[in-house]
Amino acid sequence: MSTTSGVLVGNPRPASRTLGAAVALRDAVHRLVPDVETGPVVDAAELAQQVFAPGATEVKAALAALGEVNVLVVASPTYKATYTGLLKAVLDQAPGGWLKGVVALPLQVAAADKHALAVDLHLRPVLVELGATVPGPGVFVNEARLNGDHELLTGELAAELESTGVANTLRALLTTAKV
Repeated sequence: MSTTSGVLVGNPRPASRTLGAAVALRDAVHRLVPDVETGPVVDAAELAQQVFAPGATEVKAALAALGEVNVLVVASPTYKATYTGLLKAVLDQAPGGWLKGVVALPLQVAAADKHALAVDLHLRPVLVELGATVPGPGVFVNEARLNGDHELLTGELAAELESTGVANTLRALLTTAKV
């Protein structure tokens, strides 16, 4: 049984810097736990037209694919001191217990450090409500760190996961999941 990771980004702008940060966090996980395979990346901006369309299947298909991963990075820019309405609308379509058995890593990006608490105050609880295990604090990235150097950001995020103890918890959870 393989361990896979996925990414869900709730930025209304396609191919956003938030997506880049989320992929860097996913890659940081891969550095720390090398046997994790890369899984689906869902940019909710590409689904925006379908989110409120009756009978649309794209959002449900994306959620089904992400529901099969073991590690899920869920990322959003910080809008009005919380995560985006687009991400909320996508997550509202997830079935109860959707993330049961999944280790979720919440990530929020903002222009000011004063928004650093939003990830744990708002995004973490919705992931736990959906059944996820969230090891340690969520990840906050100030936009100033998004300078386009993917490898640098990946390394910084890996170091943060190590320093907060999330990396050890993640390793333990994924080892237990394979048994």
